[in-house]
Amino acid sequence: MYHAFSVAETIKTAWNVLKRNFVPLVVYSVISLFIYEAVDFIKAFILIEDDIATQFIFIFIQLVVQCYIGLSFYKLILTLMDREYYEFEFKDILPSFKMTFNFVVIGLLTGVLVAVLVFFYVLAQRNLGYESLLKGIELIFILYISLRSIFCICFIVDDDSSPIESLKQSFEITKDNFFKTLGIFFIIIVILIIALIPVFLLINLTGLDAKGGFVFRLAFYCWFILTFPFIQVIIMVTYRKLVYSHKDVDDDIAETN
Repeated sequence: MYHAFSVAETIKTAWNVLKRNFVPLVVYSVISLFIYEAVDFIKAFILIEDDIATQFIFIFIQLVVQCYIGLSFYKLILTLMDREYYEFEFKDILPSFKMTFNFVVIGLLTGVLVAVLVFFYVLAQRNLGYESLLKGIELIFILYISLRSIFCICFIVDDDSSPIESLKQSFEITKDNFFKTLGIFFIIIVILIIALIPVFLLINLTGLDAKGGFVFRLAFYCWFILTFPFIQVIIMVTYRKLVYSHKDVDDDIAETN
């Protein structure tokens, strides 16, 4: 039976997917965190601060690594959601070079967009004033573009779409569900805030500030490992349900329990 997109049903389904696949998702979060830390360690160990070329290379390497890990995590979630239909192996969750390249292009385009927005903001602020109004307009524009394009990575993973094609697809499926997508976004923010409360309590109880310390890093790692999978599952379930709603086809994950 066809199911219209529902915020409540999306969160419920995401929670059920997380419960059934909690262990592999947490394990993959640990692996992702380890890789991130390893890259940062290598960067700190051999990076020469005055060498601009080396800094640029490491920034690019970090971007590629983050894109690859992000894509593989999305592929893992999609595979776990669909695994009742087929068997899969570890290689099935590894993104292709093309997917990684397309994700990197999206990242670079995002950087260009941010740079352009900053340029026009500074230009307008110097000539027109109204700094608070300009900041508000810029934030609204960024939020709108982010919500309309947030699922482009999902299409790169699921459909092997090109950067431009994936952006068009993301804009298309969010066209009639912008405010519901906004509702999902606010729920994610609330989840992140709630998950951060124990971290801040631990920091206050131990007398450590947020600038460093073993306890803070340990608390952050626990927060990342436990929160990151749920956020990504919500995004992927939202993507799938928006696609089903847009295509007006049966919702295969609506009855996921």
